[in-house]
Amino acid sequence: MGKRLMKGNEAVVHGALMGGATHFFGYPITPASEIAHGAAHYFPASGRCFLQAESEVSAVNMLYGASGAGARVMTASSGPGFALMSEGLSYLAGAELPAVLVDVQRAGPGLGNIWPEQSDYNMVIKGGGHGNYRNIVLAPYSAQEMCDFTRKAFALADVYRMTVCILTDAYVGQMMEAVELSGEMETGDRKPWAVYGNRESKENLITSIFMDPVLLEKHNRKLQEKYREVEQHCVEYHEYRTEDAEYICIAYGITARICMSAVDELRERGIPAGLLRPKTLYPFPKERLAQLAEGKVTFIAAEMSNGMMADDVELAVSGKAPVRRYGWLGGVIPTVSEIVERIQAEADKGGGR
Repeated sequence: MGKRLMKGNEAVVHGALMGGATHFFGYPITPASEIAHGAAHYFPASGRCFLQAESEVSAVNMLYGASGAGARVMTASSGPGFALMSEGLSYLAGAELPAVLVDVQRAGPGLGNIWPEQSDYNMVIKGGGHGNYRNIVLAPYSAQEMCDFTRKAFALADVYRMTVCILTDAYVGQMMEAVELSGEMETGDRKPWAVYGNRESKENLITSIFMDPVLLEKHNRKLQEKYREVEQHCVEYHEYRTEDAEYICIAYGITARICMSAVDELRERGIPAGLLRPKTLYPFPKERLAQLAEGKVTFIAAEMSNGMMADDVELAVSGKAPVRRYGWLGGVIPTVSEIVERIQAEADKGGGR
């Protein structure tokens, strides 16, 4: 406990243990490997279970089995590994099994490279596997939030019987910062729906197969109702200097930190800039964006992808305000000065309003 200097990836492990994680199943992959390495050390030392699977496909199916038996389970990977887990994610959602997955994004497509990117957005937030399902997606932008969000994820997973994903990037995962570790270690309640191999749970059934289309439709509608509840109660975001802003950056992960510095520099130049940082990417803060769009504002969707998050910004704004797409690909990292100069150019020409 107390304050310690650690990588964001290591902070994930501490957050998981404090959140009551009991089992880690995973396979190391850059730039997420420190999570598996840390779990291999800290989970057994804390009386928890660590098992290195032979592949990401095996790991996600281990999550299914252990979660069905009432365990609090997690894994961590990067984009290529997360893609391999897609079928298992669909099965977890169909069986309503809680699990926590961390995706430390790197550049693609294909093998790509190990530099940070934010191009797993659609895969993680829009589903990934088949069927009409969603994941709760948390987006930390610091080592402290890597710890705190992972800790929180286990409670959310249990409450909603859903997969909760931590979507971050290689910069946040690899950089070292001071992290405050405090509070009580949490433990999960016994799950009345789980299969414990005893008389009390004998009638419980963990499955996602419904051979009757009418029954499967009923199950799907139940899931959609749950997702609507999540959208009502789980939206989180952070606003920075948006009160009088005419240019509002929308960004998450390392890009949000860069934008925050850009906002300060733009303010020094007399340009009223601000930042809205989604802490949850699903559910997305669409209602707040719609409110901000009622004012004289231009949105700057800044992300290290081809505009995946920008699509959601435009849907939320519904044409009420301009949305500028600032994108970087292949592991290229935007600089503060680059963002400042681009928004300065927007201001010089009137922001398109």
